[in-house]
Amino acid sequence: MPDSALGCTQPAHTQGSGAQVAAKRGATGRRLELGIQLRQLRENCPPVEDGRARGMTRKAAVRGLKALSEASLARIENGELNFRRNVADLRTLLKRYAVDDDELIEQLLELNREAPNDEWLTHYRAFMPSGMPHFVGLEAEATEILAYHPTVVYGLLQTEDYARALFEVQRPIEDTTSEFIHRNVDLRMERKRRVLQRQNDVRLRVILGEAALRIPVGDENIMREQYLEIIKLARQDHISIQVLPFKRGYRATNDFTILDLGELPSRVQTDNAWGAVSTSDKPREVDRFTRRFNAMVGAALGLEETIEFLEALTGK
Repeated sequence: MPDSALGCTQPAHTQGSGAQVAAKRGATGRRLELGIQLRQLRENCPPVEDGRARGMTRKAAVRGLKALSEASLARIENGELNFRRNVADLRTLLKRYAVDDDELIEQLLELNREAPNDEWLTHYRAFMPSGMPHFVGLEAEATEILAYHPTVVYGLLQTEDYARALFEVQRPIEDTTSEFIHRNVDLRMERKRRVLQRQNDVRLRVILGEAALRIPVGDENIMREQYLEIIKLARQDHISIQVLPFKRGYRATNDFTILDLGELPSRVQTDNAWGAVSTSDKPREVDRFTRRFNAMVGAALGLEETIEFLEALTGK
């Protein structure tokens, strides 16, 4: 079937928006926005296959494109890849989707261009578990972050010594090297700097299970320094930290993080038993974890109570 016969309607949220939106996002955000728009274009096409009311499958979309497979298109639509080496394939897809609005075409091409502010991640990718580079790229662009951890101090709150001691404890089991630990500690501190010290403050809300503060990581000096760091961060206007005490109300059993990405769909992230990072932008999943977080907010200590709790742990 010729390309001209593969028609598609334009996503409503892209109409008239121009190419300026893309310039404000980092590389990961640009890939995610490009993927979302391409998926909407594909799913809203007039049917080209028997038995479909509308849209086309990825198999039909990539038919005849030697450099683009169904799996690659899926990763592009999930925001994990772009068409950096095959811009011609992007243009072909837009033609198949019957996108003839010059402003929209330019916006999508602009989204496909690499942004420089994710280059720092390149140095760490080899040491990061599956799914984490994508999450870390979005983390630095979130307008609000909700995070919960029942047993360990949340990563963006950790001191360098606490993070190093945590990786050292895991080292004999995970069979990791000194280089692995060094890189991961550096990555954690860089993530903390990029999220908490950027020009536009992110709203960070963290709930820590009491066990996260009671379980010793490293020696007493490391733990005391960690308590003082949390107190310092908790006193900043854009950061709220609450402790969820033992035997007090509802508590989730697994850690999770919710990223509010503004105009893009929010995402929830969890770690699995294999060390990989799983994320989802499905509204049902995001809502489910948001309800869990809000339930724990009500059960946790208040902001001032949390600071008093931490001060008591320091021995003051």
